[in-house]
Amino acid sequence: MTIAKSKISGIVLVLTGAICWGVGGTVSQKLFQLDGIEVNWYVTIRLLIAGLLLLVIQSFTRGRVQIFDVWRNKKTAAQLIIFGLAGMLAVQYTYMASIKHGNSAVATLLQYLSPVMIMIYIALRKQSTLTRNDLSCAILALGGCFLLLTNGSFTQLSVSWLAVMWGLLSGVSAAFYTLYAVQLIKMFDSLVVVGWAMIIGGMGMSFIHPPWKMDFASIPLETYGYLVFTIIFGTMIAFWFYIASLKSLTPKETSLLGSAEPLAAVGTTVIWLHEPFGIYQWMGTACIIGMMLVMQSSRSGSIRMNNK
Repeated sequence: MTIAKSKISGIVLVLTGAICWGVGGTVSQKLFQLDGIEVNWYVTIRLLIAGLLLLVIQSFTRGRVQIFDVWRNKKTAAQLIIFGLAGMLAVQYTYMASIKHGNSAVATLLQYLSPVMIMIYIALRKQSTLTRNDLSCAILALGGCFLLLTNGSFTQLSVSWLAVMWGLLSGVSAAFYTLYAVQLIKMFDSLVVVGWAMIIGGMGMSFIHPPWKMDFASIPLETYGYLVFTIIFGTMIAFWFYIASLKSLTPKETSLLGSAEPLAAVGTTVIWLHEPFGIYQWMGTACIIGMMLVMQSSRSGSIRMNNK
């Protein structure tokens, strides 16, 4: 494969992955609008099945050795458990809860505030100094957040306060998820780390809502179709394609193209689910996406682990 074809292949992979993530959030919102689908059960089943599928992909594409190597060392095993519960489970649950109480567009955009949270955390720990680009990102994030959540009104929110709370917690969880995973990703393949983290998170959630406690006979065929889409396309394929794109694209290019995710979430939420989105909310969306582009363009680029 020539360099040009390899580059095109990488672009197609990352765009497909990002769009699947964005659409997957909207399909999750549709699921919550149907009778019988509860957030706790949904997060449990989604994590368990997607995690298993990612480890199966790892075993066929990159070998089985690393799948179990991560458990041979007590330190890495403990880190993986913490990452699975405080990282993967936390970010998945808060994101889905934000969608449940609000909508996919707002939940996705609030979660994308996590880079600013990471930037502030690193600056407070005096590991780096704030640059002009950092300040620009903070202003865009705050301004975008205000416009998105209020639609320009100083007296009321455009979504419920629960959606805002869970969305902001999703951003905090995503920031922790990204920072804590660095050491594990340096030692093991991303598919291994994320696959096990999903299984650990799903097992932890099983104590709250066991996956078998569901009246499966009462679930209509349409709902099963949405479930399959969110697990296969919105989780497994999205992450797999994103990681695969790094073979032919730089992390910086992949991160920039990954900005298609919030656009897909907003677009499908407005067009398919007919969620009202005012002019100021579109301006807020533009500010947050602009923040992402400014932040990514100013980096030399590090791999962004997506958490949908």
